[in-house]
Amino acid sequence: MKKFNSGYQVSQETHKSFQPDKINRKWTLTSIEIINLLSKADRQLGRLDMYSEYIPNIDLFISMHVLKEATQSSKIEGTKTNIEEALQDKSDVSEEKRNDWEEVQNYIEALDTAIKELDKLPFSSRLIKKTHKILLQGVRGKHKVPGEFRTSQNWIGGASILDAVFIPSVDKEVNDLMSDLEKFAHNDAIQFPELLKIALIHYQFETIHPFLDGNGRVGRLMITLYLVEKGILKKPILYLSDFFERNKNLYYLNLTKVREQNDIEQWFKFFLVGVIETAKSSIDTFDKILKLQKEVDEKLQKLGSRTKNARTVIGYLYQKPIINANKVKEITHISMPSAYKLITELEKLEILEEITGGQRSKQYWFNTYINIFK
Repeated sequence: MKKFNSGYQVSQETHKSFQPDKINRKWTLTSIEIINLLSKADRQLGRLDMYSEYIPNIDLFISMHVLKEATQSSKIEGTKTNIEEALQDKSDVSEEKRNDWEEVQNYIEALDTAIKELDKLPFSSRLIKKTHKILLQGVRGKHKVPGEFRTSQNWIGGASILDAVFIPSVDKEVNDLMSDLEKFAHNDAIQFPELLKIALIHYQFETIHPFLDGNGRVGRLMITLYLVEKGILKKPILYLSDFFERNKNLYYLNLTKVREQNDIEQWFKFFLVGVIETAKSSIDTFDKILKLQKEVDEKLQKLGSRTKNARTVIGYLYQKPIINANKVKEITHISMPSAYKLITELEKLEILEEITGGQRSKQYWFNTYINIFK
């Protein structure tokens, strides 16, 4: 990697674009520091992956991981929707926040769909395009050719291309570069650690910037897709956007250092530290969920004949920790008066908390669970 060359500047009429070197080639790992970080990252991922095997109904909790990832990845791009707002229905979100809310919902749908598509479609340009199309449906960027690679020049930063911070390659090179990226992802002849492969793929994707909009969100989403497809994780339970958002300046700085100084090693270190910290954080989250499950179940046993219906409600809340009386009635098949009684009992047990303050259309939060993800 000491001989790594990121690419070169190409003079255009009014600017210089950056042409990245292709990555589908032999790589040699020589840095002991990166090897040590890689070992730590592999251990933490192995620990995290065990949770997908022994936590019952882990899919219940993945939806909240996805929701947090959606809010954090979108936050990097400037949206301001938090977890509580993302959980609400569109009609309950204030008018000025609905555009941001819709972007977060699109991210959730795009990731969910992409994970399901992996059963029949490999990690590929085709999958990336399908994911991008969902991401931009009906929101900012909807007119920027969702689901298709760009056929015009784009740029990052600046009011125009003349004062841009970074100008990716010309559009006619995009398909060739993305084809190279895809080949690298599936080239088993290249003996290179999978975590470093996806770190390199993420860097290369952001450098190619193949879409007119939404590149950052798609690029971060690709990390989880890759880890699942390669069998490194059995379930989509690792998301790096929170780490990238908390270290946003370093994230952009390290990507820039690769392009300007050929410093791919520093990017690998940053990425692996992100994997290690995020895996540890996810393990801690699952430990807290298991502890909460036990505490809640002990409380529910005090409800006698209502325990069964209460457990049904709690099962729903682990997927979406906001509920109202109509939803309680729907999922438990009890009368509306019984639904209100059950909610009252769950409030007394400090499991639910009413947050609207109104007499009608009351909403109730499972706050102890929400706070685990904040």
